[in-house]
Amino acid sequence: MKKVTLFCDGSSLGNPGAGGYGAILRFGTVEREISGAREHTTNNQMELLAVIEGLKALKEPCEVTIVSDSSYVVKGINEWLGGWIKKDFKNIKNPELWREYIYVSKAHKIGAVWVRGHDGHPENERCDILAKQEALKMKEAIK
Repeated sequence: MKKVTLFCDGSSLGNPGAGGYGAILRFGTVEREISGAREHTTNNQMELLAVIEGLKALKEPCEVTIVSDSSYVVKGINEWLGGWIKKDFKNIKNPELWREYIYVSKAHKIGAVWVRGHDGHPENERCDILAKQEALKMKEAIK
């Protein structure tokens, strides 16, 4: 199984507001950037969508290390998801995105690692730039 690192970040201009996400997939020395936007969203939704879209871009089952500055995403994946599934996502925010995460993550072996945001981590900083650029483009598009 290939080992891939998925760096990701999300941004929302307003909460909710125009939002964007950015991700970097790394396999060995090969990298691919992914980014996108939504019109009316929250920061947590964009953080999670960055993971989902990154996983969707993988063409085969992989061992994936997700690197995020979102404790919501990291704890959701590593700690909370099992309990949320047991209670069928009752009273949980963003159940549709978490269900999509479950679907796109099934083929992979996944672990998530938290990094401090805006602390000089090169890939996190790059993902932050991608996410903010996408959010700004969306904000301009919906004026």
